Amino acid sequence: MNKSLLFSCFILAIVFTGTVPGYGQTSLPEEFRQETIPEQFKYLEEHTRIYENYRALREDMFQAISRNTIDTLRSAKRKINSLVSDTTALGNRIDSLQGVLEASRNELDKMTSTKNSISVLGLEFNKKAYNSVMWSIVGILVLLLAIGYLTFKVNRATTNRTKKDLNELKEEFEAYRNKTRLERERMTIDHFNEIKKLKGTR
Repeated sequence: MNKSLLFSCFILAIVFTGTVPGYGQTSLPEEFRQETIPEQFKYLEEHTRIYENYRALREDMFQAISRNTIDTLRSAKRKINSLVSDTTALGNRIDSLQGVLEASRNELDKMTSTKNSISVLGLEFNKKAYNSVMWSIVGILVLLLAIGYLTFKVNRATTNRTKKDLNELKEEFEAYRNKTRLERERMTIDHFNEIKKLKGTR
């Protein structure tokens, strides 16, 4: 009897033993009801035999692990679909938030630009540049005012000094005129007296 015939008989015996009830088949182990799929395969690996590179496997164990594997795959697929749906919703939410964020940034940039600018005669100017120009103008006006004040003060001092000199000159001229008038009157009187003396001696 060759090896293939022995193997066929062995397989038939296993199948017959696994499908016909009441011929030595025991109840399904608890591992196939409670443990994870890897633990169930580990149980099969430890409690089944290998003959000619074939593993003898009870039908109820095969059906149980097949059913458990399919259920696990279905559950994993549902979780994956749920995660994909959640990921899509989250992506849409992120896109929406990015749109809101971009709008907020644009609004903030606009507010910042408005805050940092000032309108003069309908023209927008940067506040820093506007302040620089205005302070420059104020500085120039203050400088011109200081120069004007100093010039006015010098001119006033010159005018006062000129008035004082003019008054002194007027006083000197008046004194000189009075003196001249008195001398002329005295000379006239002296001349008149001389004439009288000359007439009296004749």
